[in-house]
Amino acid sequence: MCHVGDVWKQQLSATKKRFLCLRSENALVFSSGITVLGVCHYTLTVKGSHLATHGALTESKRWSKIWLLFFVEVCTAFTAEHATHGHVKMHHAYTNVVGLGDSSTWRLPCLNRYVYMFLAPLLLPVATPLVAVERLRKVELGTALRTLALVSLGLYSHYWLLLNVSGFKSPSSALGCMFVTRSLLAHPYLHVNIFQHIGLPMFSRDNKPRRIHMMSLGVLNLARLPVLDWAFGHSIISCHVEHHLFPRLSDNMCLKVKPVVSQFLREKQLPYNEDSYLARFRLFLQRYEEFMVQAPPITELVGLQ
Repeated sequence: MCHVGDVWKQQLSATKKRFLCLRSENALVFSSGITVLGVCHYTLTVKGSHLATHGALTESKRWSKIWLLFFVEVCTAFTAEHATHGHVKMHHAYTNVVGLGDSSTWRLPCLNRYVYMFLAPLLLPVATPLVAVERLRKVELGTALRTLALVSLGLYSHYWLLLNVSGFKSPSSALGCMFVTRSLLAHPYLHVNIFQHIGLPMFSRDNKPRRIHMMSLGVLNLARLPVLDWAFGHSIISCHVEHHLFPRLSDNMCLKVKPVVSQFLREKQLPYNEDSYLARFRLFLQRYEEFMVQAPPITELVGLQ
């Protein structure tokens, strides 16, 4: 808990300074405030939420629940129950199993490659709370009211800080700043979610391989990128294979076990998928129809059963 508390205090201090930077009339200082506030937002909403859904922030069950509600509902404006179910119970349990954990929620066949890769990410700040509200139909009334209250608290707090700390003069300018900061890293966020699983081997529920093979074949690590490593975390960027094998490990531990995991998989003659962000981006532009529109083919797993 001490480590989490220290990180949270540092993040809070940095965020407060960036809210104050938005008061400046100097374009460079103002742009710096927008940039760092956006990065801080994604650190809370992506890195924080991801680790919280896995219970990787603390060993205490009570504090795990508190952090989950804070990072997912207050910061991200999404539902904690659906985040945990969709990511942990489906995606991790059935990684690349068609119809279950195959990342199909990220496919939008109605969009062409350029709209999807360049324009669709800008919809994420608006779509996320709207999807959360739609999902509330499937939960109990008490849970729905709690989620609505926490999501509203998070959105209004952001808005209030921009008006009262950053000094924005009108509601429209504050809302515009909220949109810019919440969409700052939306493009890499959407891209990373598809780059690391889609286009890799897909399995059927009745004929899926053993877990070690499933994670080795169906998960990919991206090369380290300083900004994304900080904002999204090592477990999402450069240690995604390790994260899928050991989902409750912290980011730092994923980084430490990375050499051991890569050596083990290669010794066992299993794939250890790695690629750069730019290479995957080019691949998806070239093969968008195959990866994102057509139904993924089931991989024949000869010799792996």
